[in-house]
Amino acid sequence: MSAIVSHEVHLASRPTGVPTRDNFDFVETTVGEPGDSELLVKNLWMSVDPAMRPRMIDRKSYVTPYEIGKVLEGRAIGVVVRSNNSNFEVGDYVFGTNGWRQYYLSAGEGLSKIEPGDAPLEAYLGALGMTGLTAYAGLLRIGEIKAGDTVFVSAAAGAVGSIACQIAKNKDCRVVASAGSDEKVAWLKEVARVDGAFNYKTVSDIKAEIAHLCPEGIDVNFENVGGDHFEGALAQMNEFGRIVLCGLISTYNDAESEPGPRGMFIAIMRRLKIQGYVVIDHLDMLEDFRAEMAAWIRDGKMHWKETVFDGLENAPDALIGLFRGDNFGKMLVKIGSDQDTD
Repeated sequence: MSAIVSHEVHLASRPTGVPTRDNFDFVETTVGEPGDSELLVKNLWMSVDPAMRPRMIDRKSYVTPYEIGKVLEGRAIGVVVRSNNSNFEVGDYVFGTNGWRQYYLSAGEGLSKIEPGDAPLEAYLGALGMTGLTAYAGLLRIGEIKAGDTVFVSAAAGAVGSIACQIAKNKDCRVVASAGSDEKVAWLKEVARVDGAFNYKTVSDIKAEIAHLCPEGIDVNFENVGGDHFEGALAQMNEFGRIVLCGLISTYNDAESEPGPRGMFIAIMRRLKIQGYVVIDHLDMLEDFRAEMAAWIRDGKMHWKETVFDGLENAPDALIGLFRGDNFGKMLVKIGSDQDTD
């Protein structure tokens, strides 16, 4: 068999502010035959996540920054097309972190098999994957939600936020949410079953709207945005409330850090717990998470939305679109089809 022509997306330069197409290169390359104990994977679906933006900054973090001139990384699902590895057969679906490319060779380390079952394959990058686990671990382990809590979720029509709203409802909480369009607000109320929601782009005062919708305070703030959302929720927190710092997407493109949030003395007066987290620290919850999610899906208590860009060459546009709020639910790139494997 001959080498395969593949394509990759490289980081061309570090963005200042919101990334542009100029920060990315679309590169043609070749991938050779798998060696001893290696396998060749064809990527089918790629996850696009806000956390990719901080990795474009050269700074110390819990994960290695992207390198200029090198292929980027991201969660992806692919199909094994050639294999010299006894643990993987041709036709197996695998989850890994080698996104932003069409094909890659692997010794099998870091790959896990996926058996889709009743759910579509791409759901294992969203509701049934790390996205869903992020919401689950944040609410149950960090937020310690319990029946009767009032939970506020910002960016609630995004990939994580939309799942977080439904998990909280399934745990008998009162849920209030924000989103960036009237369509998203309607979906949150009608499908995700939240108790209150508002369009943060059209209200005159985000903080006042949070106060209006949470008259008896907030027990758990599932924070995805920062800025006025964070300050508004902070002002409404009940004593011994929990603030789950899942993301701060409003700050990811800032050239310099803004001061704040204001009102932090409230955290002392009301004895608040404020904790950031990353999902890779909570993989021990994956089995319980998938079991509960499967039951909720069967019972019609879990739904999700996806925004799909077609073709690896459009992956940069998908990432840029996250910061305009173009996504409704999970942002994905469809890279290829398993119906046409080499």
